[in-house]
Amino acid sequence: MLTQDMSYAAVMTRKNEIMKASLGIDFNDYIHSPISFDFERMMHETGYTIEEIAKIQTETKVGNTPLYELRRLTEEVRKFSDPGKGAMIMVKDEAANASGSFKARRASISAYVAALKGYKGMIAASSGNYGAAVASQAAQRGLKCIILQEVFDSRGVGQPEIIEKGRACEAYGAETLKLSVGPELFYMLLRTLEETGFFNASLYTPFGIRGVETLGWEIAHQIQDRYHKAPDAVVITHAGGGNLTGTARGLQAAGCDQTRIVACSVDLGGLHMASDTDFNKKSFTTGHTGFGIPFATWPDRVDVPRNAARSLRYMDEYQLVTQGEVFYVTELLTKLEGLERGPAGNISLTAAVTLARQMDRDQIVVVQETEYTGAGKHHNSQLSFARNNGIEVRRGDPKENIPGKTIVIPECLEQVWGKVQDIDKLRNSYLKNAVNHYPLTDWDGYDFEFLAADIKKDVDWVKRQVTRI
Repeated sequence: MLTQDMSYAAVMTRKNEIMKASLGIDFNDYIHSPISFDFERMMHETGYTIEEIAKIQTETKVGNTPLYELRRLTEEVRKFSDPGKGAMIMVKDEAANASGSFKARRASISAYVAALKGYKGMIAASSGNYGAAVASQAAQRGLKCIILQEVFDSRGVGQPEIIEKGRACEAYGAETLKLSVGPELFYMLLRTLEETGFFNASLYTPFGIRGVETLGWEIAHQIQDRYHKAPDAVVITHAGGGNLTGTARGLQAAGCDQTRIVACSVDLGGLHMASDTDFNKKSFTTGHTGFGIPFATWPDRVDVPRNAARSLRYMDEYQLVTQGEVFYVTELLTKLEGLERGPAGNISLTAAVTLARQMDRDQIVVVQETEYTGAGKHHNSQLSFARNNGIEVRRGDPKENIPGKTIVIPECLEQVWGKVQDIDKLRNSYLKNAVNHYPLTDWDGYDFEFLAADIKKDVDWVKRQVTRI
């Protein structure tokens, strides 16, 4: 009896075949070249309107989450803002979703489609909230669920936040495959998909991104209904890009074309996310530059042939904040507003403090999501883990923060400033990656138009930049 070759090289060779079987999407229908594809047609052919997606999500306890004014925090920001400055800070409380984060939106449509198409289960690779979301949605659709997690370094030590999220996955009935840090995650995902015949609930499919569109849609309508205007800025935590892409598309669909789309990540510059030694030197498993910058500069480094998350296509600004600033604002949210939420969900809240002090008082800045907290997800657990791994934790000026060495917690809110990431630098990196994937001499008009749209510039700008590469 012949057995299929399960070596790394053989499985990778079958990648597209496995993806097609596990998703029901033939990405070749959309691909034009190694660097371009018909993004809008791929998104449209998911087959659902936003209204239909919202209806599907209500079946599994997703969406229609509250939007709160953070009055006390806004008052504190106004105390040190220039006269006339200090925008109202508002927060969309996504912890109210089943599984406790916005990722429930992302998993909901995948679970619906999996059940509709007759798959017996769902599989996702996630060390975070998305795994719990997939498990929760699978349970409600009567599907089996397997979650692959990168949990341990070579010493067998796992981060408390990842361990907590694994516990949550198992609480919803999922089986978890716990791996050490390294390149085997994608290989094991493909093997598991092929062996089980389950649905691929990847973070980066059109279904996942379309599910997040209702988040932007709800923000737009809640602000418009309450204040009779569009939000002036929406701050979105950025890692792989799906959060930003889906929310921005939802805002645009609701007519908020002038709303500033502001990305925000924790600055972990100098730490390598694939490094075994660096793995446990960070206190954030998502929402940091270790994901945010690589995924912005080459979105297709994922587990599907073409990524539906395209952050530079929608991003207007990119703010970076330190770990200490986020932990400080997390504590402040609890003490001032009575909302105890997880630090990763408060990354964008930290950037909102900086933005609000520069915006007019009659303007509105919306923090686009929160996440649940508790056990290993709590900031005190993260800080204890940092100390145990030799990280110095102290109060002071957050500008003195050094990722992997120190976490400096501000002494007052006025010290929360963060810094701006140069988006044009990211755009140029994206174009360099495109040239490396496909020789410039082979690019045609469609390639230039796609790349221009994908980095939110015009074709002439792209042509000028690539001549310098």
